[in-house]
Amino acid sequence: MTLILALVVGGLYAAGLYMMLRRSLIKILLGLALLSHGANLLIFTAGGLTRTHAPLLPSEGALTLAQSADPLPQALILTAIVISFAVLVFALALFRKTYETAQSDDVDLVKTEDEES
Repeated sequence: MTLILALVVGGLYAAGLYMMLRRSLIKILLGLALLSHGANLLIFTAGGLTRTHAPLLPSEGALTLAQSADPLPQALILTAIVISFAVLVFALALFRKTYETAQSDDVDLVKTEDEES
């Protein structure tokens, strides 16, 4: 299972980097989203996969620490999801303003003030 998740993470990173190297602003935004999903899955996989037990231990101590899931990667992923959503929304706002100003989503057609003069 870990090998499959490693291949999925590699595929998400590869697709995200490929999309970010395109000239369209929308493709750059989609690439950023794929990279963030790949990072979240990488953190989740590195934390270890435990399917049957929750990250909390009962008060009686019926489970050992080896049988329970590690709560730290799950907390990191929740934080990363919120941060990546905020970054995506901010990038979307920047791309919208860039499109309104330049009237194009092609990165090569966007000119700076230095190039215009």
